[in-house]
Amino acid sequence: MIRAKISHIEKLKQISLFIVDVDGVLTDGKIIVTNQGDESKHFDVKDGLGIVLLQKAGVKVAVITGKVSKIVENRLSALGVRDIFQNQKNKQKAFAELKSKYQLQDSQIAYMGDDLPDLTLLARVGFSAAPQDAHKVVTDKVDYVSAFNGGCGAVREIADLILQEKGLWDKMIADYIAHGEAIF
Repeated sequence: MIRAKISHIEKLKQISLFIVDVDGVLTDGKIIVTNQGDESKHFDVKDGLGIVLLQKAGVKVAVITGKVSKIVENRLSALGVRDIFQNQKNKQKAFAELKSKYQLQDSQIAYMGDDLPDLTLLARVGFSAAPQDAHKVVTDKVDYVSAFNGGCGAVREIADLILQEKGLWDKMIADYIAHGEAIF
């Protein structure tokens, strides 16, 4: 089991909303474009399960990304994410909308980003995280750097940490053993 630093445990217990960037966080950052202009992205199924488990546990999950992609809409919608903000060159407006919608304080929000457009939100939230392969300027400023690269389980690691520190991890494991899924 992964454990957060003692200084981050209280922060993680307060999290009610986990916001993630897409390219470089939910994906490996590579965008494959065909001659016909079609795009392809790689998502990790473990990250997807982490998102589903958080939502089952009552933690909201949202996406704020600078690009627009039908792939992102399809993947996140399939995972049950309803708050998908695309084409956000300045991510603060979407962040403010989410805070207002769910009536949250900054301290109740976690954010995971990997590059310069994420710095403002990483500085505002109660708990900030980055994939292992995030830009150095980001990894130097966040609360937690994942042991995993973007698109390779980094989001799942943070989801697991949130569930652990909220005291839901053992119940989730027991649910899977008894029922084949998390009941919460």
